[in-house]
Amino acid sequence: MPTLTSVLRAPRWSPYVVGVAIGLLSCVTFALMGKALGTSTTLVRAAGAIEKVVGAEQHVEENAYFSKYLGTHEAPKPVIEWQFALVIMVFFGAWVATGLSGTYTKEQVPELWKRRFGGSTTLRYVAAFLAGAVLLFGARLAGGCTSGHGISGSLQLALSSWVFFFSLFVAGIGTAFLLYGKDGRRHV
Repeated sequence: MPTLTSVLRAPRWSPYVVGVAIGLLSCVTFALMGKALGTSTTLVRAAGAIEKVVGAEQHVEENAYFSKYLGTHEAPKPVIEWQFALVIMVFFGAWVATGLSGTYTKEQVPELWKRRFGGSTTLRYVAAFLAGAVLLFGARLAGGCTSGHGISGSLQLALSSWVFFFSLFVAGIGTAFLLYGKDGRRHV
């Protein structure tokens, strides 16, 4: 029987165990906070808070999208709350997991990318940033991200979330073939 230490030090965790753990975490967030797991709303809150500081606070309050998440002067909502903490803890958790498993590697340009697009770190970082921006825009356009729709929405059997999840896989597979071709499957 594996011990907790051996599980935490494993280079890869069982997707079944992780799936159950995420399901239990979702149940806790539903029960204690009345909210579903999700992370992309954190960007909206952060953008609105920054706009309040550098721009006109009145604009943020008059913008229905921002006021939905930040509230108004009379009834403000917190900028930093549990969802913001979840976003921060994802990075911290990944850092701890790589430290415990001993799998940390500093790879600025993966071999598969290098074979297809060259070894430029600048190109890799710009492409990663732009892809992240498109992904985040799409998440907000869809009304949720992979955690909001893919986990929480599918747990609630929301049709829109299942459509999102299916579309996500189709688009991901299509993009992988577009970027790397059939030879991409031989990246190991």
